[in-house]
Amino acid sequence: MSGGEWTALVGGMVILVDWAIRITALIIIPRERKPTAAMAWLLAIFLIPFIGILLYLLIGNWKLSKRRRGRQLEIDRQIAGRTAGLDLVPSRPEWPAWFATVVEQNRHLGALPASDGNRLELIDDYQGSIDRMAADLDSAERFVHVEFYIVAFDDTTRGFFAAMERAVQRGVTVRLLLDNVASRRVSLHAATIAELDRIGVQWRYLLPVKLRRGEYERPDLRNHRKLVVVDGRVAYTGSQNLISRDYDSPKNQKRGLMWQELVVRMTGPTVAAINAVFMSDWYAEGGEDLSTSEHVPAAEVPMDASAEAVTCQVVPSGPSYELENNLRLFLALVHAAQERVIITSPYFVPDEAMMYAITSARLRGLEVQLFVSEIGDQGSVWHAQRSYYAALLRAGVRIFLYPGPYILHAKHLSIDDDVAVIGSSNMDIRSFVLNFEISLLVRGAPFVAGMREIEERYRTLGRELTLEEWEREPASRTFLDGIARLTSALQ
Repeated sequence: MSGGEWTALVGGMVILVDWAIRITALIIIPRERKPTAAMAWLLAIFLIPFIGILLYLLIGNWKLSKRRRGRQLEIDRQIAGRTAGLDLVPSRPEWPAWFATVVEQNRHLGALPASDGNRLELIDDYQGSIDRMAADLDSAERFVHVEFYIVAFDDTTRGFFAAMERAVQRGVTVRLLLDNVASRRVSLHAATIAELDRIGVQWRYLLPVKLRRGEYERPDLRNHRKLVVVDGRVAYTGSQNLISRDYDSPKNQKRGLMWQELVVRMTGPTVAAINAVFMSDWYAEGGEDLSTSEHVPAAEVPMDASAEAVTCQVVPSGPSYELENNLRLFLALVHAAQERVIITSPYFVPDEAMMYAITSARLRGLEVQLFVSEIGDQGSVWHAQRSYYAALLRAGVRIFLYPGPYILHAKHLSIDDDVAVIGSSNMDIRSFVLNFEISLLVRGAPFVAGMREIEERYRTLGRELTLEEWEREPASRTFLDGIARLTSALQ
C-alpha cells in the first residue's frame, strides 16, 4: 500500500472515530444530567472531540462509587432509626406551614431532624474564631472531632494545634479529617502531618484519590465541610478553614489577599447533628463506626430556654446523595420569602433554577441583595460569576462588592427577618453537585438580627455596583465572563 493510501486510510479512520465519539456522546451524556451540563459537555466534545472525551472520562461522572453511596444510605437509615419518634421541636405549632414543609424536605434528603433550644453565636474575627475553638478544646473531657477542607500548621493555627495536644495528653480522643487534595496543595502540608502525628491526633484524609480498578472516583469531588465538635456539647461550622488568613500562599501574599469569614458557635441539641455529620464522614473514609462510643443523643443535650434560643436543622449534602440537598434548601427558602432575600457567597455561579428563583423574588416585589467580593482569587470562577451581574442588575437585585485585598469568603443566606442558612456551601454549581457541604438552617429573629449587623458591615466597607457602571465594562472582559460561564456547567 502506497504512502498516499495509508494517509487516506488513517484519515478515514480518524473521521470514523470522531463521528463515533460524537454519536456516542449524544446517546450517553444527556442521561440523568441537567440540560445545561449536558450541552456544555456536548459542546466540548464536538469542538475538541478527543480532548473532550478524555476530560469526560476523567471527570464526567459526578457520582461516588457504589460502595461509598451504600455507606451513606446505611448511615442515613441508622440516623432515621435512632431519631424515629423523637420530637425536639415544641415550637412546631408556631411554625408557618411553608417552614414545616422545608424541614420535612431536609429530613427526607439528609435524615437529620430539627431541634429547638439552641444557642448560636456569630464570629467574624478570623483569628478570634480559631482562638475560641481552641479555648473550647481545653474544656474537652471525652472527644474532639475536627473536620476541615484545608488544615495547616502555621502561626495562625498554632494555638489550636497546642489545644489538641493538651487534649490528647489529658486522655481525650482527638480525631481530625482533612481533604486530601486541598490540604496537600498547601506548602506546609508535610509539616502539618508531622505535627498531627507528633501530638497523637487520629487523622484521615477525606476523599483520597484512588486510581485502582473499582475504586476510581472523579478526582475533583471534594469534601468542603468545616466543623468542630467538643464532647457533643459545643460545635462550630461556617466558611473558615484551619489555616492562616492568606492561606500560606506566596501568590496570595504577593497580592496582599486576606480572607474574611463567618463562623457560628453553637450549643444545644443541634450539636448532636453536627457530630453525626463528622461520624458519617469518619465511617465513610475508614469504616470505623463511632455511633456507639461517641454518639451523644440530642435528647440528652440540655435545651436553652432563653429568649435567644433558636430552632436549627443540619443539612448535609454532596455527591453521595441522590439529590442536591443544599440547592433544594436554598430554592425552597428563596421561593418562600415574603419581604427580602440576602445572599452572601464568595463564588456565585447559580444554576438556571436558582437564577429564576432570585429574579422571580424581585418580580414579586421583594428586596434582594447579593454580597460578593470585588476581586477574585480564582480567575475562571470570578469571570463566571460576573457573567450573571447584568441579568441580576436588570432584575433589580442590588449587588454589593466587598473591597480588596479581602476575599469575602463567608457563606450565608437570610430571608425576611427570622430564617437563615449558614455553612460551608457556596452558591455555585460545584457546591450544589460536586462538593460535600454542611448547611445549618436557623429559625429565630435574634440570630437573623445578628446576621443583619454583619451584612451592614459589608455594606459600610464595600460599595454598590450599579447597572450603569456595569454597562461600561469592556467587551473583552465580558467575553471572558461568557466563556467561563460555559465551562462552569461541566459537571
